[in-house]
Amino acid sequence: MSGVKPLDPRLIRHARATAGHLAALVALGVGTAVTVIAGAQLIADTLAAIVHGAAPGTLVRPLAALAAVFAARALIAWATEAEGHHAAARVKSALRRKLLARAVALPPADRPTATVTTLATTGIDALDGYFAKYLPQLVLAVLVPGAILARLAVTDPVTAVIIAVTLPLIPIFMILIGLAARAATRNRYTALTRLSHHFLDVVAGLPTLKVFGRAGHQAHTIATITDSYRRATMRTLRIAFLSALVLELLATLSVALVAVGIGLRLVDGHIGLATALLVLILAPEAYLPLRAVGTHFHASADGLAAAEEVFRVLDTTPRATGGTAPPDTVTDIHLHGVSVTHPGRPAATPPPVELHLRPGELVALAGPSGTGKSTLLAVLLGFTAPTAGRVLINGYDLADFDADAWRHRIGWAAQQPYLHPGTLADNIRLGRPDAPEVFVAAAARDACLDLPLSTPVGEHGAGLSAGQRRRVGLARALLRDTPILLLDEPTAGLDPSTEAAVLSRLRARAAAGRIVLIVSHRPGALAAADRTVTLAATAVGS
Repeated sequence: MSGVKPLDPRLIRHARATAGHLAALVALGVGTAVTVIAGAQLIADTLAAIVHGAAPGTLVRPLAALAAVFAARALIAWATEAEGHHAAARVKSALRRKLLARAVALPPADRPTATVTTLATTGIDALDGYFAKYLPQLVLAVLVPGAILARLAVTDPVTAVIIAVTLPLIPIFMILIGLAARAATRNRYTALTRLSHHFLDVVAGLPTLKVFGRAGHQAHTIATITDSYRRATMRTLRIAFLSALVLELLATLSVALVAVGIGLRLVDGHIGLATALLVLILAPEAYLPLRAVGTHFHASADGLAAAEEVFRVLDTTPRATGGTAPPDTVTDIHLHGVSVTHPGRPAATPPPVELHLRPGELVALAGPSGTGKSTLLAVLLGFTAPTAGRVLINGYDLADFDADAWRHRIGWAAQQPYLHPGTLADNIRLGRPDAPEVFVAAAARDACLDLPLSTPVGEHGAGLSAGQRRRVGLARALLRDTPILLLDEPTAGLDPSTEAAVLSRLRARAAAGRIVLIVSHRPGALAAADRTVTLAATAVGS
């Protein structure tokens, strides 16, 4: 939040529509300044003429001109708001595309899923107020007071000096209040992000929470976080209302100071009636855009905070990988002293690992939870860079290979495979979108998934058991028909007979010349492996 600026140049860099929007706003702002001054001049001249006893017939032309100026000003105001909404739509679309593209490009460990979800929905939508309200007023706050001061400098230099001295007080107080508002808005956005994170986790784990009777406790936790968000929102609103009061008071006192000076000079005959009326009409118009900027800044604060988070994600550079194509045939994978140290953890998980993987054998990776088994799979997938050691593929460093091309050589099944609404076949086909139906059916059989391919699947695999969801992920990995299989707990949740059938098919894959590495805690899976590597305080291979 500390990096938020009235006009963040990163918006122009990441969304080209912003530059065109600014150009249009400047043109419309010039039009607004011209109509404000022209309208004030016509009103002052007309009222002065009426006071001096002008004939009614002579007022027709000034009144018609005044009506035309008012119509032009209303048209410009409509065009400004319409341009703001159109620009907001274009910028939001561009930011969403870039945000999602960058989130997909980031490795899973670096991908802030809940944050991206919040930003891509309500977060970026909050930019409507910034583009439709705040930014147009910011342009007017630069153009209109400047034009009015230039006009008054010619007409009444004394008033021009008074306005020039008092006008900066408004942005000074805006900045002071903005410092407090910035902290309050950041706290509010942090509370919203925490609420989104927790709600997403609770929804994902709701079936498990219901089984163990913990759903009520989580409901209480969500209520607590929601109340924190409510309090943060009320603090932000209090500051917004306070700022509106302060800005209105400053503008009112400044205009009153001008009016008193004009009244005294008018009584003394040092200024004409038409000039006095012109000054009195233009003085409030000079302060109005700055007051509106302060008002609309709070309406756009959520959008600015969200944009700051979007830029933080966009500025996260994906881990650089080599450009060399990996070998088509993998004959040897050697993990040489590979370990990963996570921020905030003193010990490496996994600790230094020595492991050879060769075609034709099924290798099991075992060890207590938290020893780095899934992290080791992430290293082999190229998602996580080892802190120490190297991964050698046929004697060449994995870091030299193109990561996407390397992952095309791997069939991977996660502990919690992603499932989307559709049919069973749709979800299996994610592993190979162009696969014929017969190949999809074969992969389902090899995964011992005894369900029709037309079986409907709900959000996050609703309608399937935990074991069936894992077998869908396994079938997806098998469908890819790759030389390497990396499987994280593929038999968890299965009965012994189904587990034995799955392991038998995996052994057949290994016998056919593939590298098969499974992570498992299950004795049956460990017994079926050709070799077992156990991760503990130190890595021990057997």
